[in-house]
Amino acid sequence: MGRCAACKYLRRRCPSDCIFSPYFPSNDPQRFAILHKIYGASNVGKMLQGVQYPRLGVRINQSRYFLTKSWFHQLPSRYLRAEAVDSMYSEAQYRIEDPVYGCVGMISALHQQLHIAESELAKTRAEIALFSNNNTQEKFNHKNLSLEEQTNVG
Repeated sequence: MGRCAACKYLRRRCPSDCIFSPYFPSNDPQRFAILHKIYGASNVGKMLQGVQYPRLGVRINQSRYFLTKSWFHQLPSRYLRAEAVDSMYSEAQYRIEDPVYGCVGMISALHQQLHIAESELAKTRAEIALFSNNNTQEKFNHKNLSLEEQTNVG
């Protein structure tokens, strides 16, 4: 078995129980290089070792999992570590793209886009209501004119 991307990057022997090897395959060296640049290899290792089973009642990555109590002991820590690596990788990429704001800058931009879209939706709904109201008013006026013409003729 070859060395993982982390051990290759660090130019060291890859032990059989390497904490990095499941998450940094040798065919994707850039993934570890980005994490190493932002966090450092030691800190990434410490974070991965710190990922354990969650305590009861804690939700993991609320956008993806809503775990019940029975799930907590069935979910191996390797899945939690994979989620942690994915999260750290995304945050590191955003930090490289935007050194000042990082992922917060992206979140703010998306929040602003959402606000603009909600404003446009509210404006469009108001216009639809206005046109619908005008159309109803025109039909009502047209019926009243037709009734008046019929009463004037008769």
